[in-house]
Amino acid sequence: MLEYILLFVVALVANAFSAFAGGGAGLLQLPALIFLGLPFSVALATHKLASVALGIGASARHFRERNLDWQFALLMLLAGVPGVVLGAGVILSVPDRWAELALGLLTMGLGVYSWASPGLGQVDTRTHRDRAGWVIGGSVLFGIGILNGSLTSGTGLFVTLWLVRWFGLDYKRAVAHTLVMVGLFWNSSGALTLGLLGSIKWDWVPVLLLGSLLGGYLGAHYSIIKGNRAIKRVFEIVTVLVGLKLIIG
Repeated sequence: MLEYILLFVVALVANAFSAFAGGGAGLLQLPALIFLGLPFSVALATHKLASVALGIGASARHFRERNLDWQFALLMLLAGVPGVVLGAGVILSVPDRWAELALGLLTMGLGVYSWASPGLGQVDTRTHRDRAGWVIGGSVLFGIGILNGSLTSGTGLFVTLWLVRWFGLDYKRAVAHTLVMVGLFWNSSGALTLGLLGSIKWDWVPVLLLGSLLGGYLGAHYSIIKGNRAIKRVFEIVTVLVGLKLIIG
């Protein structure tokens, strides 16, 4: 019972912060699963499956606010899911320590860049909405999808900042798209691929799903209430913490 309570609390807190900042649930959830005795591959697959509930909880809140642009949603689905499946298909046979170090430095760089750009993501603007912009934007999302399928933490943060920087979304709308498309569709694709190729700790899944669902809804709710400036600050804090976690290991 104590184990289940710990799993629920970790899932609730990790996914609430992730839903507020636009990524980073693996910062707490994945290490907790490994600490409790799961091998890395099983922990990763279980984490991905549980994170689908983050997308469901956040979607339930953001759909009420009508924060989604279906052009971006379709682009993220078509460009990102194939990358996720590709990344998940190779991670079980590839050592990822060097990739995690590089990703950790890049993730910290996201927070520093956002902090050094005070006006970034505060208002919604329309940039790179021509054909070339969609192609370049989709190509980068495909690359982030590969990272999402193969690595553990922080890739949702990359999606959030990419939507802000390239397409001009404000933080609130960027986080909404990340939570729904990455949390729901990307993570379910990764979980399915990893589950078919490896294994999932099924008896832990219900409590993790419940914690992720509630955390996703609460985080999305408070991100809507607090607005872009608060989201930007939490995004910067979470990116630095996720980056440090990836570097330290």
